[in-house]
Amino acid sequence: MSTESGLKSRIQGDINEALRSGDELLKSTLRMALAAIMNAEVAGAQATVLTDDQIINLLRSEVKKRAESAEIYAAAGRTELATKETQEMAIIETYLPAAMDAAALASIVAEEVANAAANGQEGARAMGAVIKAVKERVGAQADGSAIAAAVKSALN
Repeated sequence: MSTESGLKSRIQGDINEALRSGDELLKSTLRMALAAIMNAEVAGAQATVLTDDQIINLLRSEVKKRAESAEIYAAAGRTELATKETQEMAIIETYLPAAMDAAALASIVAEEVANAAANGQEGARAMGAVIKAVKERVGAQADGSAIAAAVKSALN
């Protein structure tokens, strides 16, 4: 495990900066993110080094967890905890690539739906193939749920 992804190195460097600056929220949030990365690397039968794309997917799931937690805390009247979750979410989002805009995603989805139709796949039967093709084209620029929603609306 000698090679390390650039994103993981960036997070480790930012932890050091947070330690120097005394930013407790930044430090704790980045340590949590790094711990999640390291746990994912040692999970399974053999330890691996995560690629930047895998780390981005992991960070997206961490953002989703924080959004759900913030919503639950806000509903329960725990605004201080909801605010903390929202702040952590904002910190983690700085490590994610800029999201593809809806129009560009819709354009790619339309092209892939047309390709699937040309291959004889239409409607719900084409959904899996179209989602896979769109994910390959957009990479980490779009969230899986956004892709699935765009494909579903295009196929209906």
